[in-house]
Amino acid sequence: MTEKNNPAMNDQTPAPETQADAAQAQPTPEQPADTLARIAELEAELAQMKDRWLRSEAEMQNLRARTRREVEDARQYAVQKFARDVVEAADNLRRGLDALPPLQEGEAELLTKLRGGFEGVERAFLAMLERNGVVRQDATGKPFDPELHQAMAQQPPPEGVAAGTVLQSWTPAWTLNGRLLKPAMVVVAGEGISETA
Repeated sequence: MTEKNNPAMNDQTPAPETQADAAQAQPTPEQPADTLARIAELEAELAQMKDRWLRSEAEMQNLRARTRREVEDARQYAVQKFARDVVEAADNLRRGLDALPPLQEGEAELLTKLRGGFEGVERAFLAMLERNGVVRQDATGKPFDPELHQAMAQQPPPEGVAAGTVLQSWTPAWTLNGRLLKPAMVVVAGEGISETA
């Protein structure tokens, strides 16, 4: 017989374990109180860190949205002061056209050409302004809107005209990309105003 086949002769065979050794090697289902406290402490810390992270992420999202909005506003309204000056020039051009005598049959050819030239300049000027977001709005005949109109006077409403209607517009309202640049100066039909007042 060889030594290999004899289990009694094999030095590497482990000795049988006793029940006490087996019980000592098995983990107990109950863990010590300090370990449970440490786990609870770590879970609370994790929840706190997660909350901080979520708040920080929400704050960054808000910051990105606010920055994007501010950049867009700056891009759209950076020319507001310039646009206000330009619409003043457009109003002056309209005043100049209104100062010309009305078109009459047999008027001088020079006057007809001047009027036609100035009207063409005004049309091109207004078209250029509209392409760049500057829009003129005539208020005559529309309901009074305090967002767009500045009431300069009140008059009794004519027959068939509701109170609060703009009777006359001294200047038009101007907006830049929907934002008011210059309000219209208007005369409003007032309720309860007598003709003699």
